[in-house]
Amino acid sequence: MADKRDYYEVLGIAKTASDDEIKKAYRKLAKQYHPDMHPGDAECEAKFKEASEAYSVLSDKEKRDKYDRFGHAAFEQGGGGGGFDYSSFDFGDIFGDLFGFGDMFGGSRGGNSRGNGPKMGASVRTAIRITFEEAVFGCEKELELNIKEDCPTCNGTGAKPGTNVDTCAKCNGRGTVIYTQQSIIGMVQNQRVCPDCKGTGKIIKEKCKDCYGTGFITNRKKIKVTVPPGIDNGQSIRIKGKGEPGVNGGPRGDLLVEVAVSSHPIFQRQDRDIFSNAPMSYTTATLGGEVKISTIDGDVLYEVKPGTQTDTKIRLRGKGVPSLRDKNHRGDHYVTLVVQVPTKLTNEQKELLKKYEDSFKDNKKETGDSKKKNKFFK
Repeated sequence: MADKRDYYEVLGIAKTASDDEIKKAYRKLAKQYHPDMHPGDAECEAKFKEASEAYSVLSDKEKRDKYDRFGHAAFEQGGGGGGFDYSSFDFGDIFGDLFGFGDMFGGSRGGNSRGNGPKMGASVRTAIRITFEEAVFGCEKELELNIKEDCPTCNGTGAKPGTNVDTCAKCNGRGTVIYTQQSIIGMVQNQRVCPDCKGTGKIIKEKCKDCYGTGFITNRKKIKVTVPPGIDNGQSIRIKGKGEPGVNGGPRGDLLVEVAVSSHPIFQRQDRDIFSNAPMSYTTATLGGEVKISTIDGDVLYEVKPGTQTDTKIRLRGKGVPSLRDKNHRGDHYVTLVVQVPTKLTNEQKELLKKYEDSFKDNKKETGDSKKKNKFFK
């Protein structure tokens, strides 16, 4: 999975891109690299497949949520790995619009992708900021958002109470209209959203005064967000049914909460491992002893050996970040021991250090004289 590019990078879009922005970006790349446009060009074919794989994931709400949480690892089994599975994905709508063929000879292009059937509401995106510790151990946050709800005056119809909602005469309630046109391959029919009813199949002559015919009003609501232990910066939490209302009886969309994790003054994180430095006195490094190390679980004492050098690295098993799949399975904490050199010394301490240094010189001199004597007596 290491050689795969980020799907958002492949399509050239931000992680906050809407469904329409994702579709627009893919259309552009598909038109640019489609194999029919470049017969025999292996590079264009590879780029087309890469863009198609990215679109098939990011255009699917469930797959996109998994990818936002776990990256390419979400598809290592049963779909990612050796080659992406497109069998369940319908590119018809994309290529119909891309090449202008539409619904050829009156054919339909897939269920209720157009028309006035029930449609799921759009996802709503927001963000929260949490501390490093909250990301490791999990927490609960409360958001205050503007949420659309059915208008109580018209019960979501959009029509003034006591009036009727009429069927659109232009599309006969289908929500779409068919246009026939001449093309290079003959007569083709294109299906488009009805311009009169905007795809609802209904016409409201007298609109509700409270919702202005939309059928919805906006209320300020508080929503509790449960942040799981181990979440990382930039990952998102999906809350089902807290997005935009559905259309024509469709279910509500979801709320996607992107998590921003504040930096920590001591700890740094990489995946599920934590990294930090721990100070160690010159005396302790020389003679050995206990060093106090700060961890995410609190301070621990670590016994260092005599003669421990600065930049010595140690590993504290199980003191890292929990796995999102299993909070009891934690990473490790890697600590770099750094010898602290004193910057302020008393005169007495300076004299003691000089004597300490001189002792090495005397020892070296005695060792040298001994070698000369041994050589002389041989």
